[in-house]
Amino acid sequence: MRQMLKEMKARMLAGEDLVMVTVIASSGATPRGAGARMLVGAGGRICGTIGGGAVEYRSEQIAKTVLKEKNSRGHDFTLTRDDVQNLGMICGGACNVFFHYLSANDPEVLALADEAEAWFVKGEDAWLVSDIADGGRLYLTDKGDAALAPWLTRQPHRVQEDGRDLYIEQIVTGGRVYVFGGGHVAQELVPVLAHVGFRCVVMDDRPEFAAPALFPTAEQVVLGDFHNIAASVTIGSEDYVCVMTRGHAGDTIVQAQVLKCRPCYCGVIGSRHKAAGVRKILKEEYGLTEEELDQVTTPIGISIQAETPAEIAISIAAQMIQHRASRNNR
Repeated sequence: MRQMLKEMKARMLAGEDLVMVTVIASSGATPRGAGARMLVGAGGRICGTIGGGAVEYRSEQIAKTVLKEKNSRGHDFTLTRDDVQNLGMICGGACNVFFHYLSANDPEVLALADEAEAWFVKGEDAWLVSDIADGGRLYLTDKGDAALAPWLTRQPHRVQEDGRDLYIEQIVTGGRVYVFGGGHVAQELVPVLAHVGFRCVVMDDRPEFAAPALFPTAEQVVLGDFHNIAASVTIGSEDYVCVMTRGHAGDTIVQAQVLKCRPCYCGVIGSRHKAAGVRKILKEEYGLTEEELDQVTTPIGISIQAETPAEIAISIAAQMIQHRASRNNR
């Protein structure tokens, strides 16, 4: 979404009218659910996707009509058995798609793009609201918005009650991934996580592994003391942690501090045999409780028989995507 808003702003400043196409509700086996978006200009799709295939193709044609008419509107796709056959698709269901006309140099939309970028930089929870009843007017809000508080959830959804017709989507999620250890696995992991929307902070106690050049996609690279991580980073309940220092001692001392912070995910690299030994030390020498120790996911990553650092990174990223999705669906 961040890149889409940047592209939107650049094209609008260049004098191009656009249409933001958004799936605002879906049911059944549609190609993509609520929250799927794409940006369309006179030449067709610019970025994003609502699932590809015939529905996306038809939406692109509708968006071009919206550009000519300069009027926002919604469209329902009801994919019955006959529709599925006619569209050449293998899935059925229904989805409501909204086509938001964006006039070039619209000051409100351009201001929204700047405001959204500021939220992305801050890294705090923010929601993009589309007022469907008001032509899809876009605005941003946060969890301090008392009027919308009941509907500010992690899952994108449409609200049609109390005279409202809104589509609400969280576009900035608070929380970062703290990667302790800047070795080979971390160097493979961080770009993968960044590519799928995680904001990463890497910390190591060795200057050669706490080098920003090794992690160009990281939000921050920190040279710090593993015995006092609080001096360098602050971990909260919205954050993810990956522990992969150069040895058991480093992993243990980092875990002893991290688990007190109650992150939403704490994955530790290593074997089950190592995990059992570290757990014993954390309990007996650091006084951690069974509840605190149960926060640890180890061995980190899903089981795909990964061997190389790149393969291990993929297994970890997959597990974190799965964890993020389960939290978003609560």
